[in-house]
Amino acid sequence: HFPQPVNARAPGRITGGSSSGSAAAVAAKLCDFSIGSDTGGSVRQPAAFCGVYGLKPTYGAVSRYGLVAFASSLDQIGPFARTARDTALLFNVICGRDARDMTSRPEAAPVALEALERGVKGLTIGIPRDILSGEGIAPAIRACFDRAVKALERSGAKTAGVTLPNAKYAIATYYIVATAEASANLARYDGVRYGLRAKDGNLNRMYEATRGQGFGREVKRRILLGTYALSAGYYDAYYLRAQKVRTLIRRDFAEALAKTDALLFPVTPTTAFGIGEKVDDPLSMYLNDIFSVPASLAGVPALSFPAGFDEAGLPIGLQLAGRPFQEETLLRVARAFEASDESAARTPGIAKGDA
Repeated sequence: HFPQPVNARAPGRITGGSSSGSAAAVAAKLCDFSIGSDTGGSVRQPAAFCGVYGLKPTYGAVSRYGLVAFASSLDQIGPFARTARDTALLFNVICGRDARDMTSRPEAAPVALEALERGVKGLTIGIPRDILSGEGIAPAIRACFDRAVKALERSGAKTAGVTLPNAKYAIATYYIVATAEASANLARYDGVRYGLRAKDGNLNRMYEATRGQGFGREVKRRILLGTYALSAGYYDAYYLRAQKVRTLIRRDFAEALAKTDALLFPVTPTTAFGIGEKVDDPLSMYLNDIFSVPASLAGVPALSFPAGFDEAGLPIGLQLAGRPFQEETLLRVARAFEASDESAARTPGIAKGDA
């Protein structure tokens, strides 16, 4: 429904999705901050592809009042910025309990900006080697990941191997849970209260025409998948089973984070691909979410931060996941990497006196 956003770092390449314009605007310096919505990676993937920061807060840390619901048990509002500090500044503005969103939590607390400068000495970073051992990770991303691990170790952090044994089921689980919830949520989209409204004198035809015109091809595909998963005879086989696997994924994260302060892994298996390259291959497109959806299913905070570039000069983003409501720890680790790694070619954020 809108023109193709331009990746400021690599025109002709995608900006990631779905909060494409938000990341592109920050990368292009059209603004210092922006916000997006992250269900399975829609803040973190664009941030990685555009070379900026993108934070998916803990589920319940930020009010979703005013957001059109896609998958209610997953959706989160998160900030984009060009530095760890700027990301913290915006998170501090939007976090906290809101009586208009019953899922928002009082535990959500602003980040102490001075804490970002404490470094990583004494922190333990978990390395989930099992999800890094699969095929499909671009060599440049793997090399960037290894370099980041060494940089954090030089800065004083300890690293420890952890396992997320059920993360391999995350894509299948996510694309059942999310599409089922989208099917239920978007059934309310009728063109009467907000958004596009088709012109037709007959009420039922207006509903049909509005949904037909207002939903793009990919949205329709996800609604159909979700409707199928929720249909009689398939609910137990798909949706109920997916929720059980989701519980196992959440348990994996809890166990890994019980002995570490944060987990480090890539945001995406590749850097930004060409515009239109995967339009006719939805499965390949969905597999780009392989590293972003586990944290969404677990409900934990996850931060995408710029960590370098591949051989073509395309940005590479790495991801930190942490304990619930510990966004401060993630930003502290990212800030330590930001301060220690000049090769990532950071773009300066706003000056301290301007905040």
